[in-house]
Amino acid sequence: MTDRKRPNQRVGLYDPAYEHDACGVAFIARLDGGPTHETVTRSIVALENLEHRGAEGADPNTGDGAGILLQVPDEFFRGLAGDSLPPAGAYGVGVLFLPQDEARRTELEALLTKTIEAEGQRVVLWRDVPTDKDWCGITAFYHRPYVKQVVIAASGELAADQDAFERKLYVIRKVAEIAAGPDLVVPSMSSRTIVYKGMLTPMQLRGYYPDLQDPRVKSAMALVHSRFSTNTFPSWELAHPYRLIAHNGEINTLRGNVNWMRARERQLASELFGDDLRKCLPIVRPGGSDSATLDNVLELLVLAGRSLPHAMMMLIPEAFEGRDDMPEHLKAFYAFHSCFMEPWDGPAAVAFTDGRVIGATLDRNGLRPGRWMETKDGWVIVGSEAGMLAEPEANVARKGRLAPGKLFLVDLEAGRIVPDEEVKATVATAKPYGDWYREGVVHIDDMPDKEPQGVITGPPTPLGARQRAFGWTQEDLRLTLAPMARDAAEPTGSMGNDLALAVLSDKAPPLFNYFKQLFAQVTNPPVDPIRESI
Repeated sequence: MTDRKRPNQRVGLYDPAYEHDACGVAFIARLDGGPTHETVTRSIVALENLEHRGAEGADPNTGDGAGILLQVPDEFFRGLAGDSLPPAGAYGVGVLFLPQDEARRTELEALLTKTIEAEGQRVVLWRDVPTDKDWCGITAFYHRPYVKQVVIAASGELAADQDAFERKLYVIRKVAEIAAGPDLVVPSMSSRTIVYKGMLTPMQLRGYYPDLQDPRVKSAMALVHSRFSTNTFPSWELAHPYRLIAHNGEINTLRGNVNWMRARERQLASELFGDDLRKCLPIVRPGGSDSATLDNVLELLVLAGRSLPHAMMMLIPEAFEGRDDMPEHLKAFYAFHSCFMEPWDGPAAVAFTDGRVIGATLDRNGLRPGRWMETKDGWVIVGSEAGMLAEPEANVARKGRLAPGKLFLVDLEAGRIVPDEEVKATVATAKPYGDWYREGVVHIDDMPDKEPQGVITGPPTPLGARQRAFGWTQEDLRLTLAPMARDAAEPTGSMGNDLALAVLSDKAPPLFNYFKQLFAQVTNPPVDPIRESI
């Protein structure tokens, strides 16, 4: 592609709807919650050790994507803005990918300034982010955005309410993105977190962004990602991390999830957002990848008042139906939320953070790797595989692997790893979800009986005519129905289909033959019926 804009439009045989990715992800955290530059340097080492999980194109110096998410480094920005900077938490930093064209860039900066002021906030600082072109491949350099940062001060009551300020920053970003179109990309805009990313290899990230080498850039946690865009055109925007997540795998239910979100937008309401919510539609930014879309929805759920673990449990629930080993309050939570949020099924490993907690989870099938380690000197290391950081065995306090449907959570403010059972019990017992589910769900078996209407009378239709009406073929009868009747077992057959496409057939195929199911574009191990049931 030679278009420098976002790859969100169909071009020739390329369709963004077919994009998938599978990558490497890791995070490092300090249990004492203290920000250090060592957190940044160690996380970049882990990222560089995940280089084999990323990919390059024909230009070996252009990566599919690499990036890092940190807590906003207050000391660093205080050194840039001086006394004009409000206290930590009362200002936010927006990271912007802008066009190289100076005239268009000036227009977008003016649009952002106008939007910030219209929403009652104040611009403290505009900053050109230093970048080093020597750490960037030829292709990536050709497509590179102009990277800027804007520092926004909270005004009025928002200066004392960081959650409300986060919502206002979200509104500012969404209003500006909608008005600007694809020319404006905002990797992050938050008072808690900041993102540095690009169409880079893991080895290039530290060199391309000299900020990451500044000792004043400190954080208590860091989330890193090395991207392998399996069937995707790499781009600067689609590099990870996003604003809340970094993702390894793919969301196979994406099209349905997005359509359901679009369908319910007219019903969305929030006491916390109020009328501002209307300004933010559509929730899902068009043209995003599966990971970007998941991040869009997760961000809304969190800013609307749910905790990050609560929102993750809604989006990526564990298998709960028919489980005897799960407490009733947790099954009630999943059942209640299943009424208005569909599972975002993988295979997926998702690392997530809002700057206060950081964690990871696997979807319920557990087909993506994840390892964790806690050290005796207070570090927590989680990633796609063991060995990302060399730790002496004597310094390892405990270690393990991520499990399907389970949450691994580090509470940075409390300074501890919170067990999955504790996290979920806290979330699931916060409201009477079981009572709400029982009161609100109507079962078809409980509906009153009614006489059938419009019964067709007359002589019985011949069997062959009925079979044709319902789309049965000789192949169905011989290869599917007969073995089931004879052996009382599910038949085994080829998925191959040598029939003409329904739209080209002159044999009047049944309606459902006009539709095709989309499958994952990566190879996954088979899931046997016993594992699948749990």
